[in-house]
Amino acid sequence: MSVPQPRLLVLDTVMVDVALHVDSLPVRGGDAVAHDRLVSAGGGFNILSAALRQGCEAVYVGQLGEGPFSRMAQASLANEGVELLISPRGPRDLGACVVLVERSGERTFVTSPGAELTLTAEELAAVRPTAHDTVYFSGYNFVYPEIADTVTDWLEALHPDTVVAFDPGPRVADIDGKILRRVLRRTDWLLCNFAEAAYLTKANSAFLAARALLAQLSRRGVVVRDGARGCVGADSQGIYISPAYVTTVVDTNGAGDVHNGVVLAELMAGSQLDIALERANAAASIAIATFGPATGPTRDAVLARVAQGH
Repeated sequence: MSVPQPRLLVLDTVMVDVALHVDSLPVRGGDAVAHDRLVSAGGGFNILSAALRQGCEAVYVGQLGEGPFSRMAQASLANEGVELLISPRGPRDLGACVVLVERSGERTFVTSPGAELTLTAEELAAVRPTAHDTVYFSGYNFVYPEIADTVTDWLEALHPDTVVAFDPGPRVADIDGKILRRVLRRTDWLLCNFAEAAYLTKANSAFLAARALLAQLSRRGVVVRDGARGCVGADSQGIYISPAYVTTVVDTNGAGDVHNGVVLAELMAGSQLDIALERANAAASIAIATFGPATGPTRDAVLARVAQGH
């Protein structure tokens, strides 16, 4: 009997990003001229495209709605070969996120939610991950009361062998404490940046945060992204410090998603955590050198970057 191909099921909400490249944020009541702009699918699309470009089978679990933004997102997903496990429906259109990207590469978000918050328990109930699958959630699945309980209930009903990966995201402090505790109890891989890890642990370094989170979770492992310093990963085999690759920073929007997508694709392919971290750092270094979201490189490009060295 053949073993089913493991899939990455992504619940992180797909939206449309309106990215504007500015010198700096305008003062309150002021104006800033954007010298570059891009309107494209973003949010969960970033991790889907990153994982697919590594050869991983990735599918989307979310409500795309009906309207111009929905059609744009559907076209982008189809172009990447992403299967939709929930059929788009109206009456609301997909949400959008305005992303202001400064010269330093730092990004600031203004989010306008839409149809992604109309996901129902009935729609989720029809999605049945197997014991071989990995399911990825972000904090955006739990920060909005409209869907937080629905998604959390579905998460807790997953097969015990289904791997759960969770990135709490920049709004982790806004997630209801009871919901967050329920999610963390079922999380196998916690993927976050240092600011988020520090919030969860009060640790003052990525290394200490990774160690503390692993002890708290006691499931599979933790990855703490640490910007220009690279990242730290921890699992039952040890703690790994993986340095960043030197690159020109143009836009950090979606870099964490690219990193997560490559880490999960590598782990699903059987790579050890230290290898997954090195390749994810290489992928992120390529992604942040390009303006716009969904700039994750192909697997060949990642391996070529690793071969070049840091």
